[in-house]
Amino acid sequence: MGQLVSDVTSVLNYRDSKREAENERQKILADMAANEQEKTNLVKKTLATQRAKYGASGASSRSMSSGAVLKRLKSETAAPYDEKRKTNTEKLKKIRVARPNLLQSILDKFDDLLG
Repeated sequence: MGQLVSDVTSVLNYRDSKREAENERQKILADMAANEQEKTNLVKKTLATQRAKYGASGASSRSMSSGAVLKRLKSETAAPYDEKRKTNTEKLKKIRVARPNLLQSILDKFDDLLG
């Protein structure tokens, strides 16, 4: 009878652990989405500031490559967010829940059941 209680407890604990892991995954994914939105907004703000500075200094878009400026600004502002994304991806990979193996549990205690 004790084995049955142990097996049922392990199954219930597995379900709770699985639910907690899924909640953790959802939280990490939400953080990643928020970071991506924040990065996009920062790039837009930085680009607008840079355009205003160039405009105030009399530079025109014909005299500079806006593509090169945009690429530089994206790389400068995206670096910290890329690191966060890498860290969050690693966290997602580490979240695992061990599934209980009831058959193995019974076989391990088979001698005790017969004896």
